[in-house]
Amino acid sequence: MDQITNDLKKSLESNDAYCLSELSTLFSDRALTDGPHINEDLNTCYGGVLNELHNVACLNGNEVWTSGDKDNIYLYNLKGDILKDFQTSSTSCIQDIAVTQSGQLLYTDDNNRSVNIVSNTQIDTLIKLNEWIPHGVCIASSGDFLVAMTSVDWDHTNVVRYSGSTEKYSIQWDDQGQPLFPAGYTTKYLKENKNLDICLADPDARAVMVVSAARKLRFKYTGSSSSITLKEPFYPSGITTDNYSKILIADMCNQIIHIVDKNSHFLRYIKNYNLRSPRGLRVDSKDNLFVAECYTGRIKKIQFYR
Repeated sequence: MDQITNDLKKSLESNDAYCLSELSTLFSDRALTDGPHINEDLNTCYGGVLNELHNVACLNGNEVWTSGDKDNIYLYNLKGDILKDFQTSSTSCIQDIAVTQSGQLLYTDDNNRSVNIVSNTQIDTLIKLNEWIPHGVCIASSGDFLVAMTSVDWDHTNVVRYSGSTEKYSIQWDDQGQPLFPAGYTTKYLKENKNLDICLADPDARAVMVVSAARKLRFKYTGSSSSITLKEPFYPSGITTDNYSKILIADMCNQIIHIVDKNSHFLRYIKNYNLRSPRGLRVDSKDNLFVAECYTGRIKKIQFYR
């Protein structure tokens, strides 16, 4: 199936044609379970208002990297054992983490305005920014990586695609010269979907912005649904996507996770199941959802497909 997908991509002649809105039809879609099941619930060294857990990234189905209100980054197994840890040079919290296709770890450091890569215990700076502050980072299907960033005066938001340390292009303006993404200072997370859309969760805007590979705004999701009335305003604190192009959004203030399809249609919530302040989200290769709980410091592995 991966070979079929790669052949399709190679047959396209331009970035505009990269908008493979029907790519997921190659996969036999699975039904969402009526009641998601928590398969694992592990404790970490995080917990509390001054020791928040922000991010989780899957190394594989049994090991996850974590970062939060520490300058260290930790690798855990599903028993809650620390397998590795290393100290960064950041004097602030790490903004986001991601695992490359070869298993290396990327992290963004807002204090040093850098994107860094970790190989074993060696840390190298890939990107050093001057006028921009890096936030979320994700790995694209091509092996490139995307970084969401804000200007140092907080007036602009930008998404930049890199191949190694080389900038390929940025996404900031629409065809009318207006900003695609709202300004603001809170951390903005992003994920490339299977159909190559770029999905950016923006707590300042209380919205998820979805932009096509052709750099056109496809839709904005604001958390509204007729199936439930939110107690608090929608607060998209984390985002991920799965193998069927579904978008999963952590809503920390309402203590739920939204699931919408690639065309913005709301599908369901993951709620209750003892979820507390969900923030960081990742889906592994088998579509298990890992949820980092900000204030409890726990990571839950949830099965949400039948």
